[in-house]
Amino acid sequence: MQLSSQEAYRIFFPQYNDVVGINEMCEMLGGISKKAGYKLLHSGEVPSFRLGKEYKIPKMNIIAYLQRNIVLD
Repeated sequence: MQLSSQEAYRIFFPQYNDVVGINEMCEMLGGISKKAGYKLLHSGEVPSFRLGKEYKIPKMNIIAYLQRNIVLD
């Protein structure tokens, strides 16, 4: 079952803001380490931008990453 981007955005992670930091992203991805989170950002697998010294990640980019990498039967 494939959800549209709008449906996924409405359903997943309603408790998080539209743009999150590295800690929140790691929580959203099942509690991965910050090191693993930074690897995803540096590789471009999860697109982000920097605001000062901090990475900011649009929630939609995290959802899109999950949609690309999670296979549902």
